[in-house]
This record gives sequence, C-alpha cells and structure tokens, in this order.
Amino acid sequence: MEIEEMQAVWSEISGQLEKQKKLTDKMIIMMTQEQYRRKWNKIAYPEILGTIICYGMAILIFVKLNTLETWYNIALGIACALILLILPVLSLRSISKMSGINFYENSYKDTLITYTKHKKQFQSLQKASYYLSFLLIFLILPVTSKIIGGKDLFVNMNYLWSLVIFIPFGILFFVFFARWVKKCYNRNIEQAENILKDLQE
Repeated sequence: MEIEEMQAVWSEISGQLEKQKKLTDKMIIMMTQEQYRRKWNKIAYPEILGTIICYGMAILIFVKLNTLETWYNIALGIACALILLILPVLSLRSISKMSGINFYENSYKDTLITYTKHKKQFQSLQKASYYLSFLLIFLILPVTSKIIGGKDLFVNMNYLWSLVIFIPFGILFFVFFARWVKKCYNRNIEQAENILKDLQE
C-alpha cells in the first residue's frame, strides 16, 4: 500500500471516528437532558395535582359566591380564589422553564447561566408561595365555614372558639408538610444540578 492510499484510508477512518464521537456526545447530552427532566418531573407532577385541587377549590368558591352573603366574606372568597388560581400557574410556569433548559442547543456556560437564573426565580416563588399559603389558611376559614357549614365565623362566636382549638393543629400540620415538601424539592433540585454539572466533566 502506497503512502497516498494509507493517507486516504487514515483520513477516512479519522472522519468516521469524528462522526462517531459527535454522535456519542450528542447521545450523552440527550440522555443527560432526559435524566435532568425526570428530576424536574418529580417536582412537576405533585404541582400539577396541587393545581387541580386549587382550581377545584377556586371554582367551588366562585360557584358558591352568593352564599357568602356579607361583603367581607365575599371579599375573602375572591381573595382566596385569586390566590388559588394565580399561585399554581406561576409555579408550573417556573418549573416548565427549569425543565425546558436545552443542553444541546446552548453552550455549557449559557446553560449554567440560564439554570442559575431560573433556579433563583423558582426558589423566590416557592418562598412567596409558602407565605401566601400560610396566609390562605386564615383567609379560607371563614369562606369554607360559610360555604360548607352555612355559619358566619364573624357572627357565630361559639363556632369561632371551636376553631381556636383546631387552628394550632392546622398550622402545625402546614409547617411540617411545607418542610417535607421543601426537603423533597431541594433534593430533586440538587440531583438535577449535579446532572448538569456532570456535563462539564
């Protein structure tokens, strides 16, 4: 075999190896992106379920708005319904941005910048959701009392005193549940971040 033929064969082999390497790199990035999305889906699915529940409650409030009768119960009902409608949408939008980061089309640096920006937004939103959900506990009590039991908390003092006993248990449950959710979310966020960092290696 002459030198020209050897060079041609070597050039062809090099080209095939380069194509194979690009294909392998692309497959690794696609698999990594799929693993990353799976981590965010573990956050998205409970949020979707929560959204369905929130929308159901908001619809119930709007349907039964005339049973609230007094202006203050109606105002509380509308405030609760708006919180129940807006918070889930913001949360799902934020999760969609996080899981939709495209590793293949962007450079690692751009991906990391986008991830960091969206992560801060998501965590800020989660913090705001926590405080608004805590406030919602108190806002929704008079509304549900009137819709379900037909009793006005601000008028029926006997019923109000029975709630004073149950409110601390509700707050305690909320705090433990919120901490558990935050711990699960943080674990998935950390695992997703580790998957992203593995691309650099």
